[in-house]
Amino acid sequence: MSTDLRAPLGRDRPAARQRLKRWRSGAVLGVAAVVAIAGLSIYTMQPDKALRQASSVAMQSPPPDQPVAASPQSGTSVSPDAGMPLSNPNSGATVERTLTNDGSVVTKYTPRDRNNGGPVLIDAQRIGQDPRVAAQPNEALLEDTPQGRLPVISTDGSRPMDQYARPWSGARGTRIAIVVGGLGLSQTGTQNAIQQLPASVTLAFAASGNSLQRWMQEARRNGHEILLQVPFEPYDYRPDDSAPGMLLAGASAKENLTRLHEAMGRITNYTGIMNYQGGRYLADVKAVEPVLRDLSKRGLLFLDDATSAQSKSGTVSKALNLPHAFADLTLDGQLQNDAILKKLDELERIASRKGAAIGVASAFDESIQAIRQWSDAATQRGIEIVGVAALARESETVQTGDLK
Repeated sequence: MSTDLRAPLGRDRPAARQRLKRWRSGAVLGVAAVVAIAGLSIYTMQPDKALRQASSVAMQSPPPDQPVAASPQSGTSVSPDAGMPLSNPNSGATVERTLTNDGSVVTKYTPRDRNNGGPVLIDAQRIGQDPRVAAQPNEALLEDTPQGRLPVISTDGSRPMDQYARPWSGARGTRIAIVVGGLGLSQTGTQNAIQQLPASVTLAFAASGNSLQRWMQEARRNGHEILLQVPFEPYDYRPDDSAPGMLLAGASAKENLTRLHEAMGRITNYTGIMNYQGGRYLADVKAVEPVLRDLSKRGLLFLDDATSAQSKSGTVSKALNLPHAFADLTLDGQLQNDAILKKLDELERIASRKGAAIGVASAFDESIQAIRQWSDAATQRGIEIVGVAALARESETVQTGDLK
């Protein structure tokens, strides 16, 4: 101990210097470890190196009729035979697949350019329209013709009958369709029918009416399903009668189809055609068949008002698998409120027995008032008032079953 006290200052201190050196080395190693951990964390947050390299050589799938190019990175051919499905040609997507170094496949989907003939997006809503656009026609369901824009079945199979139908619950309770026709002939009657009748009532517009497209839009905005009412030749028709656009039993099929298309071109957004009169015409199979065949090809329904017991529309429609329905009652043969209400009660009894029934009326003030009054009470009794397309579609299902 005395030796240490007598030693010169700073002499014989190598042990202290070594301790300091070891402390500095440990600190450096500690800092290096922290930096390494931080660097590793940052690195793991980045995409895999193989993926980063592969992103620059992503391959775009060619059309189905061309072979898929080999990956320049791995030299492995990517093809349907290798278990990698090509994109659905109806999907509207461009598919890019990348084969990475480790053999994994990365698939990237991007929208296809619609200006280069890409597929049309399909609306998933096949039955009914969104109320916000119900007044506007679906362009995919129209074709331009010399007679105007006519309804057609779209390329994806959608039908105007389904697109413009009024949705209903689907319950198999007592269902009644009420069709009020003659809209467009009287401005006051048309306005009253659109504004006062429940939205569940189907409205039929006369092809010879006025301002049809404007009235149609208002009716659709109010939730109504609509039909087009076309005049057919009655038994008491005389050549000198003024009947513009009437379909005649003695006319050629070409002439009648031209008249039908001229009527159909005056309006859009309807589910089908309803006859006005037509006892003679509808009883002639040769005359009625070309017209109903045309409606079937266009995805429409046909409602027969059942005023003619000799009508062959049901027989021909069944052969053509055309959605078809017969009216069960004319509601306003007598224009008194009480008489119309009694007919509506009778219609309800028919529907209770059969499960469904259809009543037809015209847009008279008495008819509108009675239908509105009866409808309010009927819904409280569990009666569902549906669009006519719902019952014609059911008839179509029965016909299809009969044909099998």
